[in-house]
Amino acid sequence: MRRRLLRSIGGVAALAVVALAVPLAVVVARSSHDEELLRLQRDALVVSRGLDLSAQRSDPIELPRSPDELGVYDARGRRVAGRGPQVADPVTTSVLRAGRPSDADDASGALIVAVPLLNGERVTGALRARRHGEGVFSDAAQAGVIIGGVAAAIIALALVAAVMLSRRLARPLEHVAVAARRLGDGDFSARAPRAQVPEVDEVAAALDRTAQRLGELVARERAFSADASHQLRTPLQALRLELEGLQLRLAGAPAPELDAALEQVDRLQETIQVLLALARDHPRGAQRCDVHDVLADVRERWHGPLAAVGRPLRVRERDGALVVQAGEGPVREIVDVLVANAEAHGAGTVTLTVARSEGWVSLTVADEGTGFGPDPEQAFTRRGVGAEGHGIGLALARALAHAEGGRLSVARSGAHPEVTLILPAGPSTSAG
Repeated sequence: MRRRLLRSIGGVAALAVVALAVPLAVVVARSSHDEELLRLQRDALVVSRGLDLSAQRSDPIELPRSPDELGVYDARGRRVAGRGPQVADPVTTSVLRAGRPSDADDASGALIVAVPLLNGERVTGALRARRHGEGVFSDAAQAGVIIGGVAAAIIALALVAAVMLSRRLARPLEHVAVAARRLGDGDFSARAPRAQVPEVDEVAAALDRTAQRLGELVARERAFSADASHQLRTPLQALRLELEGLQLRLAGAPAPELDAALEQVDRLQETIQVLLALARDHPRGAQRCDVHDVLADVRERWHGPLAAVGRPLRVRERDGALVVQAGEGPVREIVDVLVANAEAHGAGTVTLTVARSEGWVSLTVADEGTGFGPDPEQAFTRRGVGAEGHGIGLALARALAHAEGGRLSVARSGAHPEVTLILPAGPSTSAG
């Protein structure tokens, strides 16, 4: 903004000054020329009053000393005294014919003036005066220097005014930008200072209102999350105690359904903890997750349900450590959602493929179904309970991926669809 203001104001000032200074310089130069020509004509008239070319005069004509080139011509146009061309030039010839003073500039820029010499009312000759144009050029150059200096001073003042104006306008906007960045970072107490500029203050007031409303909204959401977690944890803990008590009473008797119920309670508690961490936006620090552990959990959890409906589960991973910079709970939840989505909406074999490249680890879940349709992004749109589609699972998985600094997208939307989770690689995933 500052540079644009400087360029705009400086450019406009320069154009205005040039548009004024150039014609003014031309006028001043022309005025200097005309003044010098009038002075030369006046000097020539003064000299001509002491000259007499009458026929009765026999003594030689004496011209006064002068820095100008003076020449006397008779009525026939021949030089009879002084310096100049032997035969009258057009300026002198015009005086001899018309009897009026005449002037012109020669090719070198010198000024030429011719005045008539009179005897009574009869033109007996002419006095020709020639003056070099250095004086005219010097006066014009001096005037040009003055005009140029004034023009430069005006442009400099315009640039100073532009700097002051740009600071006056840019600083308040910079303060508003700082407040907006703090708001984007989650600091809802950020407030933009006022700058006594109505338009900027209006933007700052709107930003303050937004920050206040967002702060109130987030506070309500966090309070609801805390209350909901408390209400959910209590019955879940009671359910766990009941199941564990039942397990003790059935000691020695096989109870696979009871073990499965306890496992589901554990997963539900873990899911609630992950969702609460996402809702509260707690700082996660330098968390690490071993992808091998996540894949082992996926095999254990989904091999049975998929095999029961005749659908194999295949996992393709490279040997060696695969660690990502993300929490283990969110990663497990994302992968679980992707496999559950493939189990519910896909067909055939479900394949998990893990790869790494240039500081990133990708985990792709694919199946042999018909895919997502023409617009795969609709799969990540939250839907109501009775609406058809993928529900809120994929939307939740994408939110978790973004919260962990990763990305979740549909790599292939048609037949044999693929959904890819990309997470930043941990320090132990260096290529080798």
